[in-house]
Amino acid sequence: MTLQIIHITVDCADAARLATFWGAALGLQAHPRATAEFASLAVPDRGAPGWLFFQVPEGKTAKNRLHLDLGADDLDAETERLVGLGARVLHEKHEWGTHWRTLADPEGNEFCVVGQAPD
Repeated sequence: MTLQIIHITVDCADAARLATFWGAALGLQAHPRATAEFASLAVPDRGAPGWLFFQVPEGKTAKNRLHLDLGADDLDAETERLVGLGARVLHEKHEWGTHWRTLADPEGNEFCVVGQAPD
């Protein structure tokens, strides 16, 4: 038996707002009928996991135990673009031969943007 990721699900206060952020960050479209209670992203590749956003009553209170690492050809430009969309930089690291920044989306969910090493 094999498992596959079918959805990445995000609990949030405003599903439409967060889906709009992640859609812009990843180059995907939020479903046109997104609401504060539920939203999804259209994923063009049927093999890729879908994105779902559900409104929950409680807010984020601690560090994520699971997060996304996103690769970027130009770490500085991508960081600037994401901050312009509403993210904020939490910290920056140079470890294990890798340079990355940890950011938070508009609701505080952490994710990392990793600079791609030149070939």
